[in-house]
Amino acid sequence: MERTSSTSHITYSILLSLSLAHFMNDAFQSVLSAVYPILKNNLLLTFTQVGLITLVYQICASVFQPVFGFMFDKKPSTWYLVAGSASTCIGLFLLAYANSLFSVLVSVSFIGLGSSVIHPEASRLTHLASGGRHGLAQSIFQIGGNLGSSLGPLLAALIIAPYGQKYIAYFVCAAFIAIFLKYPIFKWYSKKLKCIKAGKEQKTVAVRKGYLPRKTVILSLCILLTLIFSKYVYMASLTNFYTFYLIEKFSVSIQHSQFYLFAFLFAMALGTFVGGPVGDRIGRKYVIWASILGVAPFTLLLPHVNLFWTCVLTIFIGFVLSSAFSAILVYAQELLPTKVGLISGLFFGLAFGIAGIAAAVLGNLADQKGIEYVYRICGYLPLLGIVTVFLPNVRFHKK
Repeated sequence: MERTSSTSHITYSILLSLSLAHFMNDAFQSVLSAVYPILKNNLLLTFTQVGLITLVYQICASVFQPVFGFMFDKKPSTWYLVAGSASTCIGLFLLAYANSLFSVLVSVSFIGLGSSVIHPEASRLTHLASGGRHGLAQSIFQIGGNLGSSLGPLLAALIIAPYGQKYIAYFVCAAFIAIFLKYPIFKWYSKKLKCIKAGKEQKTVAVRKGYLPRKTVILSLCILLTLIFSKYVYMASLTNFYTFYLIEKFSVSIQHSQFYLFAFLFAMALGTFVGGPVGDRIGRKYVIWASILGVAPFTLLLPHVNLFWTCVLTIFIGFVLSSAFSAILVYAQELLPTKVGLISGLFFGLAFGIAGIAAAVLGNLADQKGIEYVYRICGYLPLLGIVTVFLPNVRFHKK
């Protein structure tokens, strides 16, 4: 693991660069789900096949993340972020000209592999540049990703929906430019690695005030993973099928449905920024409590309201529910402070993997029972937030 000095300060310029890298990566990634209605119409896909596309993408974007995170901890390099962006660039190019389900699956595999590199590596560098303020640093990093995710549907509505699938090729140019925008990170990390190898920096880790037994740490990680399951299965129902729900129930156009999806994802971006610093101040357990269990009344109400209140409720749900991830991730990193890359890869990977499996299952359920039935069932998932009560009340300080 890289080492930072005990007197190090938060490096805002690098955090903003990492947030920009996250922004551009997730903007490209979110184009995929935003063009699902277009792909479905062009290739005559079923909901089950749409779910299969998401499953393949999420497997490539999740299974390899813990592996890459472990490798990045052991063998750090300045080139990993560049390699991830290059893979995304290839995937977008193939997606623009995909004319069969198989070619779509190949393209999303490359896009997923790019994400599986960028998320654990950029999150690990965020931890390194945090100066000990891990919650704030993760929130800065995460807001870039969520803003990017929210921008994808908007760009799809303005560029791809009116003109067609081949206009995805414009995003290839932007992805290529994104490689060069990582130069400040490359330069900073190169200097950091030289200092680490020269032994000029010492390790800064989060230390628990009070001893937590190994069993307690394992139980805490299992609880956090349960919360990730609850959050990301519900999020999968919205990010992948919200546009179809609006089109089917309220007869909105494809273009208008993407504007509604943009509103939901933008609310998620804002909520992400709140969770980290609030968790630094009042404790991450309280943020997790409020963000997951707190949205249950609104998710249960969602299938029973009109279009206006559907938009209002999804904006509120996105804002509150998204504030949990930074708190969950930093809590887990502080439980195992010497395995930041592995933990980042594990949690990002499982989040993506759970979302992918959920998309396949929910797509099949939508084919069988209807899209509205999916939201009636998923509305109960935030009730799993009750397991937060079993998390230990721990505080961390920097050594």
